[in-house]
Amino acid sequence: MGPSVLRKTPFSKIDPDGVHPSLFSPVASSIAARFTPSGRGRHRVTSPPGALTRRASAYVHFPWCLAKCPYCDFVSYVTPAIDHVGYADAVIRELDARAPGFGEGPVERRVESVFFGGGTPSLWEPAQLERVLDAVLARTRGPYVSGEAVEVTVECNPTSLDADRARALRDAGVNRLSIGVQSLRDERLRFLGRLHDAAGARKAVKGAIAAGMPRVSADLIFGLPGQSASDARDEAIELVGLGVAHLSCYQLTIESGTRFGELARRGRLPLAEDGEVADAFLAIDEALGALGFRHYEISNYARPGEEARHNLGYWRGDEYLGLGCGAYGFMRDVAPLGPLPAASPTPAPAAGIRWRNEVQPDRYVASCAPLGSATVEPLYAETLLRERIMLGLRVEDGIDLDAVALDLGVDPWTHDRERAAVWLEERGRLERSGSRIRVPQRAWLWTDDTAARLF
Repeated sequence: MGPSVLRKTPFSKIDPDGVHPSLFSPVASSIAARFTPSGRGRHRVTSPPGALTRRASAYVHFPWCLAKCPYCDFVSYVTPAIDHVGYADAVIRELDARAPGFGEGPVERRVESVFFGGGTPSLWEPAQLERVLDAVLARTRGPYVSGEAVEVTVECNPTSLDADRARALRDAGVNRLSIGVQSLRDERLRFLGRLHDAAGARKAVKGAIAAGMPRVSADLIFGLPGQSASDARDEAIELVGLGVAHLSCYQLTIESGTRFGELARRGRLPLAEDGEVADAFLAIDEALGALGFRHYEISNYARPGEEARHNLGYWRGDEYLGLGCGAYGFMRDVAPLGPLPAASPTPAPAAGIRWRNEVQPDRYVASCAPLGSATVEPLYAETLLRERIMLGLRVEDGIDLDAVALDLGVDPWTHDRERAAVWLEERGRLERSGSRIRVPQRAWLWTDDTAARLF
């Protein structure tokens, strides 16, 4: 399952003009603000009128799995015993240390979502997950759109999800599940090192829906060796038939430091050809569009109103509070404590910080000063603008570059960026409407390279 970063690696394709694709991976985790709960599973928040507000989110990382998948480079561990209570205590301890910082200054952070990722958070005892969720709701603050519930998502694996577990999570305040189906073909699940089979995946999805979980999403991996475009399409169609209203469809990517990465380095891992992967991407897009799903982001499809608010926050460049072992967090308008690193790219003040928590669960749980074990990176306005371009171009609507640059206090259209934009427009890879730029869907296969050219 996913990590404390913007979950899976995006689909990418070598630029047809022969230029490298971007190697960037969106980093993310979650930021919190103070919630006011209003009913189990229907958390709402309020704030003083007239406050300067920004959207934000909260992410909690649960680092344990039943098995390590061979393609996974997330912070996850296999252990014979999980200290459910001790880990919840540690996350709440970190929350207590971080939450006051979000209540200082003139900005109210409007929390739109809480996301439990991993690892496999569906392994966490629901009572302990509920303790953490309630603590986040109680200790953070921020305004929210009137009348709308805060989105609370838990990632699940089919091996640890059935109707009873889904019902327990719903009763704990969760209103959305993201199920790591990955495939509905037994031979491909074996290739991916998954513990469940296709029947187990179907049962988990059906169980979540039968339990009354308000929103259910499923993950699907395509671009597998021997997989035809029609088979990838049929798996997506079948998942829709099971009742999911949101699908995340990711290309299989090979990361260094994984078992697949080592096999690929030795030339012993079968891989799909680029053309086959592109054909599968296009076949899924066409099929889900015909079923009424909006392809709102390169890897994500949803029925109207079912878009993942949490991930939309990442793609918009919103702030996020990362809690738990290995989690990342991001906050603007905060300078790092102490002297800046010698390699700081500019003498200008940092526009924000990104931190990463201790990655070893035992050290994270044992720490009495969780903030002291985190690494902190200063972020400068131009860096944030580049990240906003990289992330914003993943979304169907694109990005209002002038508005983002004004928010960050930087020049949106440097000479090199303007020249690159003209070049991309001439080749049909970028569209401009006023200050808004977007990648047309026909050119989504090269979005990584498009974004890199605009840096």
